[in-house]
Amino acid sequence: MYGWAQQSHYANKLEEFSQMRAVDSTDVVMLGNGLVEYAGDWNILLGWKHIRNRGIATEDANGLWRRLNTVTAGHPQAIFIMVGQEDILNGATVEETYNQCVQILHFIKTRCPKTKLFVQSNLPVCDYYNADKLKGKSDKIAVLNVKLRNYCKQRGLAYINLYKSFIRHGTTELRRELTTDGQNLSAFGYRLWAFELKKYLLQLSSHP
Repeated sequence: MYGWAQQSHYANKLEEFSQMRAVDSTDVVMLGNGLVEYAGDWNILLGWKHIRNRGIATEDANGLWRRLNTVTAGHPQAIFIMVGQEDILNGATVEETYNQCVQILHFIKTRCPKTKLFVQSNLPVCDYYNADKLKGKSDKIAVLNVKLRNYCKQRGLAYINLYKSFIRHGTTELRRELTTDGQNLSAFGYRLWAFELKKYLLQLSSHP
């Protein structure tokens, strides 16, 4: 699944999480790949409290699936999840990725029925930077998002459409001012993300 450096980083993050206080019902958990991890302290970014960053760079849906129990066991107040982008970038089909995403969402709702689950659209990418990994992937991410949005609508799950704010008008590509390399976000990109999420935090029972 991962190269040596990614495996090492993945193992280090799992060890880091295991040394932290376990997730509990007061927490809001951010789940995803490097886009989530590299935000750093989400409490500062969102002006909130009890937000736990559980993102791991380069993690795909299978990796997230394998560690999901460490989050759901604590029945957190809320989970904001973004999953699927990494799979598409690694060459998985939209259908394969969608099926794994659905498995994860179903597991969370089954194990944590009282947890407020927010499904975030995957963010677009931009191959302007000539990264081979990104070429031809923007359209596939867009299709995956439509499938996830429809799934959430059918099952009454909260779907956060970040995608529409991050694409360059008339394209499926990430706005260049929002990224540092075509995938990872700039400081402006994180500010936009935080702005979009704050309205959903207000739905939670505990305020900062």
